[in-house]
Amino acid sequence: MSTTADPVAQGVNSPVVDVVAKTTTTVANAIAKTVAVISSTVSTSSTTGATSTIPTSSSSTPTTSTTFAYTPTPSPIQSTSPSLEDGAEKLSVKDLSQALQHFGIVDYLVFIAMLAVCAVIGFYFGFIEKKQKKQKLAGKDGGGAAGVEERRGSEALDYLVGGRQMKVFPVALSLVASFVSGISLLGTSTEIYVYGTQYAFILVTLAISGAISWYIFLPVFCNLQLTSTYEYFERRFDRRVRVFGSCLFVVMNILWQPICIYVPALTLNQVSGISVSKIVPLTSFICILYTSLGGIKGVVWTDVIQGTVMIGSMLIVIIKGTLDLGGLSVLLDHNRQYDRLVGPDMTFDPTARMGVFALFVGGALFKLQANGINQTVVQRYLTLPNNKDVKKALVLSLIGFMFVMLMCVYIGMLAFAEFYHCDPITTGLARAKDQVIPLYVVKNVGHIPGLVGLFVAGVFSAALSSLSTALNSLSGVILTDFVEPFRKKPLSERQTAYLLRGVVISFGLISMASVPIVQRLGLVMQLSSTVAAITCGPLLGAFSVGMLLPFVKTESLLTGISCASSFTAYIVVRAQIAIFTGSLTFPAKPVSIEDCDYTFDLPENWNATITATPSESTSHGIHEISFLWYTAVGSVGTVLGSLLATLYFGRQDPRVVDKELISPVLRKFWYGKYESVASEEKNNFNLHESETQLKLE
Repeated sequence: MSTTADPVAQGVNSPVVDVVAKTTTTVANAIAKTVAVISSTVSTSSTTGATSTIPTSSSSTPTTSTTFAYTPTPSPIQSTSPSLEDGAEKLSVKDLSQALQHFGIVDYLVFIAMLAVCAVIGFYFGFIEKKQKKQKLAGKDGGGAAGVEERRGSEALDYLVGGRQMKVFPVALSLVASFVSGISLLGTSTEIYVYGTQYAFILVTLAISGAISWYIFLPVFCNLQLTSTYEYFERRFDRRVRVFGSCLFVVMNILWQPICIYVPALTLNQVSGISVSKIVPLTSFICILYTSLGGIKGVVWTDVIQGTVMIGSMLIVIIKGTLDLGGLSVLLDHNRQYDRLVGPDMTFDPTARMGVFALFVGGALFKLQANGINQTVVQRYLTLPNNKDVKKALVLSLIGFMFVMLMCVYIGMLAFAEFYHCDPITTGLARAKDQVIPLYVVKNVGHIPGLVGLFVAGVFSAALSSLSTALNSLSGVILTDFVEPFRKKPLSERQTAYLLRGVVISFGLISMASVPIVQRLGLVMQLSSTVAAITCGPLLGAFSVGMLLPFVKTESLLTGISCASSFTAYIVVRAQIAIFTGSLTFPAKPVSIEDCDYTFDLPENWNATITATPSESTSHGIHEISFLWYTAVGSVGTVLGSLLATLYFGRQDPRVVDKELISPVLRKFWYGKYESVASEEKNNFNLHESETQLKLE
């Protein structure tokens, strides 16, 4: 391990701050010009584009735009005549929606400044820091043969794992920022608003999944020092399994990244009126820019900035929202009145959306695949120099993630306490369910210059952090799993640099082009969970088989993971089709529109949507199970399928498997008195940098 002073390794004394300071004037000029252009765009779009986004669910029948009243207690059909008298003096939902779209100059300045800082960080690590390192190496060896050898592979090492010299705190904060994507930030709060606090209990599973990750999966990954986690499959099984696992990872990212881009665009659309189709290209370009230029160092340090902005914006919204509401007691009263303070459903029914077993069993496996075997997460841990730092980063990131998720839950409760008397989803003021939280922010802090911009910057920070991490990990997987194994001659440094950046740009553009598809699907949090389950569930099962069951052969695993992936994909795709067509619905909590101070068209299906109990059905399809079970189906199905396949393919002697490929918790169980391949325990993870040798005795 090198002890040479590294700009990133020194933590708080990083030259990033100096570079940002030097470019302040340039960025300020660019911001001023950009704001002028955007302001002119908004002024025109607010008068021409706003009407196209208003819901038209009730346009098929003539209705009078008026204030309708509803109470959660069943009652006779209510008269609307009193509301008609007041309707002339009230704003329509269309006018109010336009009035709330006041994303001012200061908000734009805050938002653009965040994007500019991210771009500057990517530029620094892509050019300035890289140039400084080259000069240092040239001065060290004079550019001779030794220098060429030292630099061999340094491009991929720096770009993907930061030279394994990162510090604990920035990596931990980067993990938090990546865990809490825009999907989590808005999706969790919207989940609480629509369905109550049931989902909050999934936080209990974080500690369980963290402990399992540390004792079972992370020791193996860190010991082998893998750039791609799917290299493990080739060492434990063969290249077929490695390619299969890598393909699942690529497919998962192609499906998930458009959701990640769509969420923050939805937020900015709600507060500014700018269409999603215009927002997505701009923000995606910034993310692609700093990810392709700066590599993992740029990603981690932008995550630090973005994580700080995200947490700060949420704290401001929470503090001001609680004070304006009248305190915590008022918040709890409003949520309790409309049945939002609820725990998991105490039922064995697998179709219960938030059943107790779905939350604690299915939720634990879902979180385990997210922070235990996911390439994007493991790659962050591998930027650290030793196992002691890995453990610190894991603990800090889990604590930070729980803290941020609790804030998301609280913001969801705040939003409902604000709109408990007039649900904006029903009235059409929020054009999509996931726009309720941005609407709440605008309504409560929109009059303070810069705060809405800070919140939007926070949402974008969370989303761009997750997107940049995924793009960087994809470049590593493509390089190590699909290019290098099939080349006879190693890539040059220049070829490696072009390939890594080309992958980032290509997948970034694919994700950007796929956003329109996401707009037609359901709640982003549930959609994200279902997409991840198609691939991550079977991958979790495959890693579990590899590290816990050394007697399972390659053929058995391929059979198990193929069947489990196909079955999971069938369930998920059929469920999404059912949701899209309306044949699969979930009972929402009661809402009210009795005290709305604006006029709106009541949806035709209002009586159906407020029903608090699901319609009875004599039979259920397998696709109707809770989305929290999807990961469990994929992972458990892979394990069981592999075990059943051993009845046909037979067992292998566990001793043909290198003991370092097996989780430490089961090494003694499987190998008994046999010595480990690595007979000496080491405190660092500098083992197996090349091939693993099999040992039969």
